[in-house]
Amino acid sequence: MTKLTALVIKWVLIALALAGVLWIATQLAIAGNTMAVIVAGMVGIGILAVYGTRRNVPLKYLLPGMLLLVAFQLWPIIFTASLSLTNYGDGHLISKEETVTDIIAQSVREVPNSPRYRMSVATREGASATTGDLVLLLTKPDGTTFVGEPGGLEPLPAEGVEKTTTGKITKAPGYTILTAREVNARSKDLSALAVPTGDGGGIKPVGLSEAFEGKPSVTYDAAADRLTDSSTTPPTVYEPKNARWVSTADPSVAFPQGWQENVGFSNFSRIFTDETLRAGFAKIFVWNLVFAVVSVLSTFLLGMLIALLFNDPRLKGKAVYRSLLILPYALPGFITALVWRGMFNQDYGLINGTLGLNVDWLGSPWGAKAAILITNLWLGFPYMFIVCTGALQSIPQDVREAATIDGANAFRTLRSIIMPLLLVAVGPLLIASFAFNFNNFGLIYLLTKGGPFDGNDTSIGSSDLLITYAYRLAFSGSAPNYGFAAAVSVVIFIIVALMTIPAFRQTKALEEVN
Repeated sequence: MTKLTALVIKWVLIALALAGVLWIATQLAIAGNTMAVIVAGMVGIGILAVYGTRRNVPLKYLLPGMLLLVAFQLWPIIFTASLSLTNYGDGHLISKEETVTDIIAQSVREVPNSPRYRMSVATREGASATTGDLVLLLTKPDGTTFVGEPGGLEPLPAEGVEKTTTGKITKAPGYTILTAREVNARSKDLSALAVPTGDGGGIKPVGLSEAFEGKPSVTYDAAADRLTDSSTTPPTVYEPKNARWVSTADPSVAFPQGWQENVGFSNFSRIFTDETLRAGFAKIFVWNLVFAVVSVLSTFLLGMLIALLFNDPRLKGKAVYRSLLILPYALPGFITALVWRGMFNQDYGLINGTLGLNVDWLGSPWGAKAAILITNLWLGFPYMFIVCTGALQSIPQDVREAATIDGANAFRTLRSIIMPLLLVAVGPLLIASFAFNFNNFGLIYLLTKGGPFDGNDTSIGSSDLLITYAYRLAFSGSAPNYGFAAAVSVVIFIIVALMTIPAFRQTKALEEVN
């Protein structure tokens, strides 16, 4: 490759990288995320400064790893920690100002003799028809066209707009018109959509092709920070309380729209002070610790014993045996978990049928925990077997021969020579295995889903780990609370970090043996 060709390829790659950064920054700007746009711009400048000059050679190799570290390690931690300080969750997804706008827009009632708009439902070009934000393309009786969104009503330039004879817009630059089937599929989103107008009124859809302009029954007094609903007799006044608009006359009456706000450390204090949560958290934590420790020890001991057996030069056919033992590790974990779930069935499972037992493995607390540990042993020992096999083969043979000459028997050689050298190699892997099993969401979710549960209380299961508990708080139930789930995740992170620090120190001590 000539110098000129290499130079051209370099600048083409730089241009592609900068084009990618520009595209990301554009998408972030459309989403209104100013800070992220600034960060993307700094990344683009950094790429140009590092790779466009002959200087900073070490940084040319480090920069990709640093960017990935920030994007996939540091940013999720920072985002989760910031989320744990808020009440972000179902009913608290938008700002207070947006709740006022939404409540007023939703209270719009049609004014008699007011004009109706011809309406087309669309999304912005490039957005998904099933999940993208809906936009109303409106045509007034006088022929003028508008774009209606939850943020307000704006004129739609006539250039490029195509309409039917009745005025319904069929094409508009920058927008994708949804079909009737797509609109029907999003009828729930469409019924909740209301477009505020500049005069205090609003526009709401009627059916699939018309919208009306009306006046809201709810008004907002910014000076008193109160909402008043004049559709009731007498008018109902609402005040802000716990990030919701609550009736001053009856605190049990409130608008469903709430707003996101900073709640400080209340999510963390709730974990440790709420009697139900504290008892459940302590029980889950103890089982979580036992599960991680027993899983690591059992898989390590079984894998090491098999590796020691296969390391004996007198054993024939070791390649075949090793291949068979690696099979459980080669199969997808979710398939293995589902197979074991079937085998643990009380009535028709292979285990009870073969052993003549009648154990309710997945329906009793202790049975479920035993089933999880057995399944995880099956899934985990091949990995430890592979690691121990490699570590044992790296131990010099003359060291063992020296121990034999000194009169050490097989057990003493294992305890005093092989184990210390083996742990030097596998120690960090045992720590990593502990951290993995401490957050082994997949196995629990596929095998027991955290159950069995105590009576009607489905919040805390007998085999729940902290990670499955946090998942249930965040994504299930009638009112998911992402802020509280983030606080639980931060506590899990701190616990794992505190427990791994002494382990890493012990690993450093083992390195001195080497």
